[in-house]
Amino acid sequence: MTFDPSRHRQCDSATFVNASRALRVTAFCQEDEHDYEAQNMFNKKCGKATWTVIFEDSVDKDALRSLTPLQSPPPPPSFKVLQRTHRVVCLILDVSGIMQDARILQQRQAATHFLRYIIEDQASVGIVTFSTYASTLRSLTIIDSENTRETLIQSLPTVASGSTNMCLGLSQGLQVLQNDNGDVLGDEIIFLTDGQATDDIAGCAPSAIQSGAIIHTLAFSNSAASALIEMANKTGGIFFMARDDMISNQLMDAFASLTLSTGDYTKEPVQLESVGARTSGWFNGTVSVDQTVGNKTSFVIIYEKSFPSVYIQSPSGSIYTQTNMSHDGSLNIVTLNIPGTAEPGDWKYSIQTSSNQAFTITVTSQAPDDVIPPIIVKTHMNQQFNDGSKPMTVFAEVSQNYRPVINAEVWATLESETGSVHTLQLLDNGAGADAFKDDGVYSRYFTKMVNGRSSLKVRVKNQEGQTRFAAEYVPGYVINGVVQLNPPKPPGSEEPLEVGNFTRTATGESFAVKLSDTTPPNFPPNRITDLSAEIQEDTVLLSWTAPGEDLDQGTAKSYEIRWSFDLDMLRGSFSNGHAVNTAGISPQKAGSDEKYAFKLNFQTENCTTVFFAVQSKDNQNVSSETSNIAPGSMIPPGPKPPGESYPCMNLIILVISLCVETMVICFIVPLTRRVVKCRKHFAERKVALTIANKFQINPYA
Repeated sequence: MTFDPSRHRQCDSATFVNASRALRVTAFCQEDEHDYEAQNMFNKKCGKATWTVIFEDSVDKDALRSLTPLQSPPPPPSFKVLQRTHRVVCLILDVSGIMQDARILQQRQAATHFLRYIIEDQASVGIVTFSTYASTLRSLTIIDSENTRETLIQSLPTVASGSTNMCLGLSQGLQVLQNDNGDVLGDEIIFLTDGQATDDIAGCAPSAIQSGAIIHTLAFSNSAASALIEMANKTGGIFFMARDDMISNQLMDAFASLTLSTGDYTKEPVQLESVGARTSGWFNGTVSVDQTVGNKTSFVIIYEKSFPSVYIQSPSGSIYTQTNMSHDGSLNIVTLNIPGTAEPGDWKYSIQTSSNQAFTITVTSQAPDDVIPPIIVKTHMNQQFNDGSKPMTVFAEVSQNYRPVINAEVWATLESETGSVHTLQLLDNGAGADAFKDDGVYSRYFTKMVNGRSSLKVRVKNQEGQTRFAAEYVPGYVINGVVQLNPPKPPGSEEPLEVGNFTRTATGESFAVKLSDTTPPNFPPNRITDLSAEIQEDTVLLSWTAPGEDLDQGTAKSYEIRWSFDLDMLRGSFSNGHAVNTAGISPQKAGSDEKYAFKLNFQTENCTTVFFAVQSKDNQNVSSETSNIAPGSMIPPGPKPPGESYPCMNLIILVISLCVETMVICFIVPLTRRVVKCRKHFAERKVALTIANKFQINPYA
């Protein structure tokens, strides 16, 4: 199983079950047992007891409530390990009458790109078409040369007519896949259609799902049959929605995304650019080729009507023109294949036309060798369907060889089937939708939902040379059951990313929205999860990341800050806390750093702990959830007197917290209010005693 941090955003039941097995936890805490005072990641992100998270916040909450305890231990699991010898793919292409003209051309263009640049060597590919009847245009063929690729491309259909019998196409494609070894287990189907069947696709989809094949579905229609989504979801495939609009380049992007990773990214194509425009003059742009790519670099320009003038300039100033390029007039494609390894740096392209027409340019490349893996991008939504009752979240993971790439500029484009476009800058700041800062996973809430299906595309680039690697850090480890702690992670732990400017694009699976109300949903500001407090003499300094007017979008209207000596009261009844005058705060744009200093209106003593919390409001005076509770303490100045224990410290306890599918090891230092008790049945008790003994601290003081 691969670790996908972009999905580790929710406090859910699987988090605690998996983690408990790994850590030998035998029980989870209830509300009356949970330590809300612990300043760890669990309380900051979840703020609830483990069982509360499982039964109230989990996507499985309804099923969990109806479960009955097992009467006997479950049987041991059995595993069947499969290793694919080579990739086997069948293209099942719609050639019904509704695919005539522009659609059949776009289908050929995208399939050509897939066969020429995306599908790997030694893969087997077959081609099936369907309309009133189904036909095999090409049986399974091993790609062993460039000539084989071109032979497959020449087999692609060029005309369309008849009805749309999807079941015939599926059946024919499955038969083609069986010809290699007698079954289709693990083989792939790429099923492209206008989406509207004239037969009963819902009736034949279950048998295709049970076949064991991975089915990717691509729909050219706003009203694609729901069975297309079901087949993709239930077989581990991907569903893509593509608009007829050529500028979006959605069909090309969908085919370019259909890679099947083996974990060796040096052998896989990387999309550097995918963009389109309509013009009657010049279409210009820049693509950055960095040092982690450069092999098999291709510029593919598709034009709508007439052959344009194309100029591509290398970083050193060499100019490539039509004489250096190949032109396929039947496909309206102009291609420049850079020989050898492309020169690193900024490549500039200029396309000129005298007639008003649409253009797209797609740039792909690969790692220069098998030693340096490329920087890659993966993107997805947290849900494939939404009814508007909850926000959606966009994720993009940027990495090289599984190492997080931070400080990149990441933009997501979400385009509905009706053509409305919404852009979002994704952030890796640990606030709002983003769970952890500088982990290479960039996130943002998506609130501007509209009915219908939408596509997701992400563009990433080096932000003026600011991009870095996040330094890897492990808080601790276990040897013979004893926890060993590493030194604290130093601030600003980063490593330079010396690859130069880079650009990347990635396409995520399409998603659907069906709003349950005619009124667009209004979401409150997001919960603040990084509130911190510091008390210096009689002044309190609070810091947090600004939420938005709608979750992490826009600017909140106002803040409400309250404090108390009683953490439980502040957590359970925020409005009963003591109010702080916030007239001097003007909320900043979401994602900004907020700081607010104010004088205490009471006399404090050394070792006094005060708890602070914040709520924010939007323009409709809807309040956010209460932030994490931040303690502030008056600590005596000066060094520790000889022979005395550390001031204000009752206990140091190592708490192993399980939240957002991440294990966090934290030191908890309660300051004078009360001793944090290690309750029975908890693994923390044993660990706490171990740490207390290590630091010669009385855990019962």
